[in-house]
Amino acid sequence: MSTFLDAQLFGYLIVFARLGSAMMFMPGFGEMQVPTRSRLAMAVVFSLALYPATPVMPMQPDNLVTFAIYLGFEVTTGLWIGLTARVLFSALQFAGHQAGQVSGLANAFAPSLGSFEGSTMIASFLLISGVALIFVTNTHHVIIRALLYSYDVFPPGTLLLGDMAKQIVKAASASLYIGAAIAAPFFVMGLIFNLGMGLANRMMPALPVFFVAAPALIASGLLILAAASPSMLHVFLGRFTDWLGTFVIP
Repeated sequence: MSTFLDAQLFGYLIVFARLGSAMMFMPGFGEMQVPTRSRLAMAVVFSLALYPATPVMPMQPDNLVTFAIYLGFEVTTGLWIGLTARVLFSALQFAGHQAGQVSGLANAFAPSLGSFEGSTMIASFLLISGVALIFVTNTHHVIIRALLYSYDVFPPGTLLLGDMAKQIVKAASASLYIGAAIAAPFFVMGLIFNLGMGLANRMMPALPVFFVAAPALIASGLLILAAASPSMLHVFLGRFTDWLGTFVIP
């Protein structure tokens, strides 16, 4: 009985090493607003619930060094999954930051609700909306399925450092592209609006363009945000779930 329990415990620790590491950074589950102890407790429960569904067999290592190396491989894989997902999720913050700068809604005193400093009000809005949308659309089920699917892509006890490094670099590039793409309506609005204000200033040099343009620019930004935010979130969620299904960015 003692041998059986030890083997089950070691197997559970291997599963917890990957799933717990991934969930500490996974969007929706690993948000900064969730206390660390709550995230840890959630990871413990999820690992216990998903342990029978994983291909990890009960094991009893020969020595602690072998077990520590095995555990390190799983922790690294879990951290890669969670951090890559977080990098993709930061596309919303980048888009919100650019939209806030263009529409005049950037404020140095805005609360930073994301994983990085320098948030704008629009960035905070998009991040909160993205987290809410993950649970409203049951994308958290896709995340859980992806964590189980990771054992097919990264078998237990293996570490593909070269491929992981390439993919996280591609994830950063894709995050920048997605953020710029979903913020495109604000770029177009800013270009047209500033071009119009420049022409107005040429025709009426005495016109105080800054005081006249600021309220109109903020109103236009809010209007574009109300019209474009559903499509922005839809595009982001589609790209995010596509990555969860393959763990590969082309």
